[in-house]
Amino acid sequence: MPRVCTVCTNPEREGIDADLLAGRPLRDIARRVAVSKDALARHKADHLPEHLAKAKEAEEVTSASSLLEQMLDLQRRTLEILNAPESQRVAVAAVSQARQNIELLAELTGKLAVQPTINVLVSPQWVSVRAVLLEALGPFPEARAAVAGRLLALGDGRGT
Repeated sequence: MPRVCTVCTNPEREGIDADLLAGRPLRDIARRVAVSKDALARHKADHLPEHLAKAKEAEEVTSASSLLEQMLDLQRRTLEILNAPESQRVAVAAVSQARQNIELLAELTGKLAVQPTINVLVSPQWVSVRAVLLEALGPFPEARAAVAGRLLALGDGRGT
């Protein structure tokens, strides 16, 4: 039967973990809480990383929850302001700025992934290729019209 960790079952475990994380000498901690240095070393190696991982996960969940709560509160306040008299329109601008701040905070903390949108149809290279292509098809009006139609469809998002 495996041994029970005397640090994990110690009533002062949180303080012990805090001391271990702060790098305090094992002998000082051992003397203060009446636990052996070996038990502290085993706990630090075997149980503290797992405990920290769970704490980090809980912190991330709390952070995400906090962002969601902020957004929900902001939405509620925005709707209240929109139903208020015209004199509060300045507050709408403030709410808009707060929303942008929350989005930036979420993006910076990795809670919101932002993917860039790239429109190659307006790039200078594509405009040049399109012009050359249509010019080369000038002597072939039917082919030129067909290609131009397909290119327009691409620009409208209808073609592939």
